Amino acid sequence: MTGITKSFPGVRALDGVDLTVTEGEVHCLLGQNGAGKSTLIKVLAGAHQPDDGEIVWRGSATRLKSPIAAMRLGIATIYQELDLVEGLSVAENVFLGHEPTAAGFVVQGREARTSTSALLTRLGHREIDPARFVGELSAAQQQIVSMARALSHDARLIVMDEPSAALDPDEVRNLFRIVDSLTSDGVAVVYISHRLEEIRQIGERVTVLKDGRSVADGLPARSTPTRDIVSLMTGRTVENVFPQRSPALAAAVAKAPPVLSVEGLGLQGEFAPVSFELRPGEIVGIAGLVGSGRSEILETIYGARKATSGQVFVADEEIRPGSVRAAVNAGIGLAPEERKAQALFMLESVTRNVSMSSMSHFSKGGWLDRSTERTAARRATRDLVLRPDNPDAQIKNLSGGNQQKAVLARWLLRGCKVLLLDEPTRGVDIGARAELYAVIRRLADEGLAVLLVSSEVPEVLGLADRVLVLREGHVVHEAPARDLNEHRVLDLVLEGNTAS
Repeated sequence: MTGITKSFPGVRALDGVDLTVTEGEVHCLLGQNGAGKSTLIKVLAGAHQPDDGEIVWRGSATRLKSPIAAMRLGIATIYQELDLVEGLSVAENVFLGHEPTAAGFVVQGREARTSTSALLTRLGHREIDPARFVGELSAAQQQIVSMARALSHDARLIVMDEPSAALDPDEVRNLFRIVDSLTSDGVAVVYISHRLEEIRQIGERVTVLKDGRSVADGLPARSTPTRDIVSLMTGRTVENVFPQRSPALAAAVAKAPPVLSVEGLGLQGEFAPVSFELRPGEIVGIAGLVGSGRSEILETIYGARKATSGQVFVADEEIRPGSVRAAVNAGIGLAPEERKAQALFMLESVTRNVSMSSMSHFSKGGWLDRSTERTAARRATRDLVLRPDNPDAQIKNLSGGNQQKAVLARWLLRGCKVLLLDEPTRGVDIGARAELYAVIRRLADEGLAVLLVSSEVPEVLGLADRVLVLREGHVVHEAPARDLNEHRVLDLVLEGNTAS
């Protein structure tokens, strides 16, 4: 791809982008949200037509007039939001749009299942039943189905957009094994990720986009210093350093009485009884694999799941189990892992998303005072430096980092005392992550108590004051973050050795 440009009304999304991918390589595409990555891969997928520039495929100039045209050439795209039909079987999804035929008639049965089984075996997942409904599969299994669908088109180039976002470490390792197998067969992979540590492991070359332009094309993935990549992405030097707490504030927090007390809280089949306290101004992190019960602990404290044992107290007031209303009224807020599906109203404005949990504060006699609502929401978002500074903007048009800020602003407007954060930087680029880290630390310094879950151990250790290590639903270790390192946490997570 050479000199690719693409404009939308009022926006020049791509301004002369170059991308060169060779057979059998893993080429990583990096850039902050809004840099043009999504537009570029949609041009490559045939979903957008470029205004200018040239695309050369396997030595010949070509026009990708549609996604079907791209697929027929052997270009497949696996988007972060998987485009699978949950009500259809695995085999029906794999061959959707190009079903096996005989004598001109579509064959939906044995041939499709047999071919799907062969593709899944090639990907190392013969355990996935081709007849099973896709909606019954895990996120990792659904991703494998998307890869099988790409291979069913005899893809020679596969674009993977944030493929590891919903995977645990074991699933990521399996993903890398599959990518290695594909590239060994000569398939090229364009790999998009915000996780720079993944780029080092899987990538060979890197292209960096900034403001719709390619500022680097073909950098060596393993030897280019992180500071150089970050500088190219952001246009400034961003040290990947977590904000530090002053010793005086840390000492004050240690002496404060707990605002959240969890006593023997358990959920049968999900996690064993757990007890801990959280003080105003303290950040406690929970480290563990996906499926270890991390998110379930947060959801049970929040009342979205009803505990089978134990109690939750906020400032000595017991919270009724299984009641979100009681938790919110007591001052607990949750920023869930799937913010688009579970926290945001994507077609509503920033104002409405921020005010949603405080609507009663802006009503008089049963009528909503929109002016007061808008003013309060704007004050909350300005405190978090949400961009753009437009309370009427639709939330769907904001970057991942700013959408997350809107969720945080909702709970600040509500006046919450305890903030539960589940994967707070998922799908957020490195520049916006630094901003979110600073916001979370500032909120804690101002007295908010934070309980944090993250799949990224460095994030837990960098943000938290204290860490709970969880394995298969059991807390196997608790310690100040300063006394742990990534290797120690991973040993505990994988082996479950209870430390003294």
